[in-house]
Amino acid sequence: MFRYLESLVDPYCDYVEEDQPPRSFWPFIKRYAVPFRKVFIATGLITVLVAAIEIWLIAYLGRLVDVLNSTDRASFWGDHGVEMLLIGLFLLLIRPVIQMMDVGLLNNAILPNFGTLIRWRAHSHVLRQSVGWFENDFAGRIANRIMQTPPAAGEAVFQVFDAMAYALAYVIGAIILLGDADPRLAIPLVAWLVLYGVLVRWTIRRVTPASQASSDARSAITGRVVDSYSNIHSVKMFAHTNGERDYAKEAIENARLTFQAEMRIYTKMDVGLTLLNGFLIVAVVGWAIWLWSIGAATIGAVAIASSLVLRLNAMTGWIMWALTSFFSNVGVVKEGMETIAQPITLTDSPGAKPLQPGPGQIQFKALSHHYGRSTGGLDDITLTIEAGQKIGLIGRSGAGKSTLVKLLLRFYDVEKGAIEIDGQNIGAVIQDSLRARIGMVQQDSSLLHRSVRDNILYGRPDATEDQMLHAAHQAEAHDFILDLEDPEGRKGYDAHVGERGVKLSGGQRQRIALARVILKDAPILVLDEATSALDSEVEAAIQSTLYGMMEGKTVIAIAHRLSTIAQMDRIVVIDDGKIVEDGNHDALLAQDGLYARFWGRQSGGFLNKTEAAE
Repeated sequence: MFRYLESLVDPYCDYVEEDQPPRSFWPFIKRYAVPFRKVFIATGLITVLVAAIEIWLIAYLGRLVDVLNSTDRASFWGDHGVEMLLIGLFLLLIRPVIQMMDVGLLNNAILPNFGTLIRWRAHSHVLRQSVGWFENDFAGRIANRIMQTPPAAGEAVFQVFDAMAYALAYVIGAIILLGDADPRLAIPLVAWLVLYGVLVRWTIRRVTPASQASSDARSAITGRVVDSYSNIHSVKMFAHTNGERDYAKEAIENARLTFQAEMRIYTKMDVGLTLLNGFLIVAVVGWAIWLWSIGAATIGAVAIASSLVLRLNAMTGWIMWALTSFFSNVGVVKEGMETIAQPITLTDSPGAKPLQPGPGQIQFKALSHHYGRSTGGLDDITLTIEAGQKIGLIGRSGAGKSTLVKLLLRFYDVEKGAIEIDGQNIGAVIQDSLRARIGMVQQDSSLLHRSVRDNILYGRPDATEDQMLHAAHQAEAHDFILDLEDPEGRKGYDAHVGERGVKLSGGQRQRIALARVILKDAPILVLDEATSALDSEVEAAIQSTLYGMMEGKTVIAIAHRLSTIAQMDRIVVIDDGKIVEDGNHDALLAQDGLYARFWGRQSGGFLNKTEAAE
């Protein structure tokens, strides 16, 4: 039975991805609820049936009291035995089955799958965001919202069926039942219901924003704490443990204050609810007794009234908490929607096609990009890199070299001009197909917290074991990999490298990153300080490997150490977002311009501090 209920909805079913997801709560939930439509309808109907059975039982209790009051004891079983048997069978057999269907649909079909579906689709949506989008937020806060939004949404849906639909059906049934016993008994219940509605409205209007503020405060804690943990080396190196503790304390204290404000609302609600329920009991039961005392109501009517109000007294606290829980979860979902419902701004153009294989020519045509500002970035860059050509890219810090590479990878859309690869505008091709054609090794190549094998195979997941090992050998990484062992006892290529590869030295991380790019074997190669983390001996050992990687590829190399790019076919000098020099090493030295000054001021093969490259 459990497997049947759990398989009613596949949380990983196919769906159409939206670049502009709904930004308000109910459309947002409705979008995710599409696969659950039939299950939700069935659950709603069964929930109403459960409430109707509860009301019927109270009504039957009133009938039973009247029957017992008016029937002779000796003839009771003869007159009503069959009826009692049928009621007993209903309570022992039929009612448990209906109740089981209700809780089974809620607990087994909806709750596990609904949260999973939201988390899966939200994560998929966030992964489609641009690099620039991630650079504008804490990774910890993004992850926290991905984690806390799905259970909050699932709990909100659960409360709709488990409490709200049930309570609505129950209250309507109670009014009908009291009205049937004596219409006057329904009057205090209706009056109480109005006052209860006022209290609910007062609570809801305050709980939702308070819950959203509290959820946002918790996300801020996660963001700050994860930021400290992710940069623990800097924290320790600069002896900022106390400063980081105070930085986190500020967010923790803000979370405490926002949670206090939320809890004050609940306390006021609880006190108000106690007063209202006292009114309900006194008004309905007292009136029922008074009507009985004047002969206007039966003992059964008093029993019905008493049972109903006592049941409502017990239920109202649960219903109120369910409502506040619902709107509290709405607040959490709304806070999470600030991340997971943000539109995708960097998208494939309509009708985008894969980048067609070609020799690897790159053209930057009148390219300008300032990150939405009036200054900085690149300004009217026109540059053609022929297929198979190897260029060195140098310039002062902030000159625009990294911006040029980010635009080539389409981490950002160009603001003006165009970039073409083999005559194809990269803005008109599928992004993944573009990046599949470009291999890149950065100055700080972070690794995934997975095995060494998984990290190298990230370059080409379908590669064979022999191909993976060959790439590791070429990157001079094989020998040290065999000596690795993680805390779980996994060794060699199975050893896990820690978050961002922190368990390895900088040189070891870089060599694994090089092996990954070697295995990828893309026709365009970007080297951004690819050997900066290597010591001189290791760099010399893999220099021939690097030149082997470049063979037959179009290469863009950025380096502090000008000696590493002096042998390139061309050297392009960028300054203040513009190309100021372009030529080979000897020609640029002869020009006696910026490159010649860089070369002349080198100490040990590096640019000096005032002219250090990015």
